[in-house]
Formats: sequence, C-alpha cells, structure tokens
Amino acid sequence: MTDIWSGLQAAFWLLVTFDRDLVEITLRSLQVSLSALVIASVIALPLGTWLAIRRFRFRRAVIAVLNALMGLPPVVVGLIVYLLLSRSGPFGVLGLLFTPTAMIIAQVIIITPLIASITHQAMRELWAEYHDLLISLNTSNWQRIKTLIFDGRRALLTASLAGFGRAIGEVGAIMIVGGNIDHATRVLTTAIALETGKGDFALALGLGFVLIGLALVVNFGIHVLSRTEREGRW
Repeated sequence: MTDIWSGLQAAFWLLVTFDRDLVEITLRSLQVSLSALVIASVIALPLGTWLAIRRFRFRRAVIAVLNALMGLPPVVVGLIVYLLLSRSGPFGVLGLLFTPTAMIIAQVIIITPLIASITHQAMRELWAEYHDLLISLNTSNWQRIKTLIFDGRRALLTASLAGFGRAIGEVGAIMIVGGNIDHATRVLTTAIALETGKGDFALALGLGFVLIGLALVVNFGIHVLSRTEREGRW
C-alpha cells in the first residue's frame, strides 16, 4: 500500500510539473491518434453515408462485413501491417516500419470500420427523413451524401469521437508496428506497459492519468453531442 501511495504522489508531481517525457509521449499519442482519426473519417464518413442511401446487390453482405470488422483484433491488424511494411513485404521499400506513419496506418485500419458503421446507422435514419425530398430534387448520389453529412454533422462527430477513443487506447497493433522506440514511436499505452514492466510506477501512473483524462474528455464530448442531437430533434 505504501508503494502505491508513493507512486500516486510521484505521478501527481510529474503531472503538475509537466514532466518532459510525459509531455513528449502525450503529444506523440495525440499526433498519431488525431492523424489516424482525420484519415479514417475522410474514408468512413462518406462510405457509411453511401451505404445508407445506395441500394445494390450485395449491400447487406458489405454492411455485415463492415460490422464484423469492428471487432477485428488489433494484434492481427498489427501483424498484417508489419508483414506489408517489413523489408520482405510489398511496401518494405518505403521504410515505414517502426515509424509513427506505420502506427497511423494500423490505427486507420482499426477505427475506420467503427466510424463507418456508426455513420451508417445514423445516416440510415436521416435518409428516411430526407429520401422523398432529395429524390424529388433529382440530386446525384454525391449531392445526397454531402447533404446528409452536413445535416447529420453532430452524429458524425460523435462517430469520429468514438473512433478517437478507440485509437488513443490502442496498444497491441502499434506496439507491433511502432516498436515502442524512445523519442520516436513511444505513445501513452505502450509507455505504460513498458514502465510498469520496469517498475517505474510513478511515470506509468502519470501516463495512465493522462490517458484516463483523455478518455473522459472524449466520452463527455460524446455524451454532450448525443444529448444535443436528441434535444435538437425534439
């Protein structure tokens, strides 16, 4: 119990003094996760909206696969990305393995199905309201997608925040493709695992508090946006 209390005190001191390693790791985590979020959102938001408005032969199968990919094990994603970016892989010549770029790629693969699936659910309801109007105006599919995305932006922001929450807490895939290299690819989750193994509980707890704080901010943001969306409909 004494060790835990001492660790908490040391962690608090690291937070209030803005420890250099703590700040560096936190900023790198935000850089990687926010970059992955932007890329994934650019792909997933139009894709989810398109699936809501478009009817084609294998649409149900595509949606089922998309939903299944939400549960894709991160370590499997990390393994696949590792093999693709390794020297013997098809993209090994790019030299991206064990860089933040490789970590971003892995996170994009992990969170894109999540954002797309949530987007599809939200846009399906919105499309039911706008269907007759947009059809009568003879709009193109791209015009319909832009209209739905703009009008449902709060729900889509909620989807993006959910993706960010998944990305910032990811450890398995980015440990494999990033290597947890100090001052290069070390982020909050991998640093917590490393420092815990080393017995440096002060830094591990400090990083843990930052990660919990970011998770709380994201969840609070989702709650506020969801509540605002419901009140706006009423």
